[in-house]
Amino acid sequence: MNPAPALVRRLARGLARLLTSPLALFSLSATLLGTAAAAAPPPLPMLHTQGTQWLRADGTPVALNGVNLGNWLMPEFWMMNQGTQGVDDQCKLEAVLDKRFGRAERERLLKLHRDHWITARDWDLLPRFGLNLIRLPFIWSLLEEESQPYKLRADAWHYLDMAIDQAEARGLYVILDLHGAVGAQGTEHHSGCANQNEYWKRPDYQARTAWLWQQIALRYKDRGAVAGYSLLNEPWGATEADMATANKALYHAIRVVDSKHTVILQGHFKGVDAYGGPPAAQGLHNVAYEMHFYPGHFGWGKPGAEVHQNWLQCLPKTQPGGVCEWAERMKALDAAFFVGEFQPWAHIAPDLGGQITRSTFDTYTRLGWASALWSYKWLGDTGGLVPPNWGLVTNAEGAKVPQLDFNTAPLAQIEALFKLWSSVPYAPHSGVMKWMNSAVAPDPFK
Repeated sequence: MNPAPALVRRLARGLARLLTSPLALFSLSATLLGTAAAAAPPPLPMLHTQGTQWLRADGTPVALNGVNLGNWLMPEFWMMNQGTQGVDDQCKLEAVLDKRFGRAERERLLKLHRDHWITARDWDLLPRFGLNLIRLPFIWSLLEEESQPYKLRADAWHYLDMAIDQAEARGLYVILDLHGAVGAQGTEHHSGCANQNEYWKRPDYQARTAWLWQQIALRYKDRGAVAGYSLLNEPWGATEADMATANKALYHAIRVVDSKHTVILQGHFKGVDAYGGPPAAQGLHNVAYEMHFYPGHFGWGKPGAEVHQNWLQCLPKTQPGGVCEWAERMKALDAAFFVGEFQPWAHIAPDLGGQITRSTFDTYTRLGWASALWSYKWLGDTGGLVPPNWGLVTNAEGAKVPQLDFNTAPLAQIEALFKLWSSVPYAPHSGVMKWMNSAVAPDPFK
């Protein structure tokens, strides 16, 4: 006689009795729930806008304080101490690498850059700055095949999926920002191709961008961690009227597939008047307007406490009009607002820069605005928290980043440079980290 079947039956009956006992069920459920909670925090609830407010699904206001992950999914060479010998935007880099090494090697090298610029240590650092939002700049060719319009890359969603997952696991929302559209929507390097600005001349480029946003919306239409879609970064290569027309067309393309997410309409450097009044009156719902404000930079005064005080407290010297003027504009438009980029600490001593950062976030939150710093990481020549330092983190003092001439640098040197991003010692901005986590708000203007 084979005892195995009888033994199996006895074990099964014993297991059944165990599992039907209330204590066992409670213990098992608690264990499973504890394991699940440790492995995967609950999904973030969907956000939306109504009138001037950013709201949770239950209708309560939410404060969104964030930072841009610049130079990751679309290189900006000044942020990594590169850009010599004319190779200073993504298009030029791709052309040089294609010519020297071929398309496959170019793709491999860009992947090295992306895999090492933002890693686990960065995702773990981000919440330590007291933030809850990531603005994620990316270029169109991260998703769409360059030579095959209307075809997604095989790895199209790798980085966006990963970013959203990593952010959500740490309680961070993500705004997806098309920083560089096909053909480039501006003349500057941060459109991907400096001095190109072909987007506005090519209806086919505009149609492809509408298609691309539809693919993004289809992918994330049910993902609560995505706080919104920022349609075109700084679309200043067009007139105000053309910009507004193009962005409205993108809004309607998205709404065909996604009615839930906030659509963010970028303003012209002249403002948002071209959109033509309150969004609701134009059939635009669950939207926000976006502007970028840089007191102390780009001809707007000098870095320091005074220019930020003028801006935040609406003093007579303010350019252009102070936050009070913009708050009144949004109130008149009955529209939510997103300050997609600002920089409060560059060229300023760390502690004062941290105070100004906290005061800026507090002011924007009081007004109901979402906002995101530019930028998370900036690597300088010598390292350390020395001017100009545009990063929440930078390379530590003495941890130099070599400058390469991509026209002549050996392949091994380019590989080593891109791998360096994940291992270079960091210097987190101590002032920002201190004041963003302070229970007592600072007074940098006393």
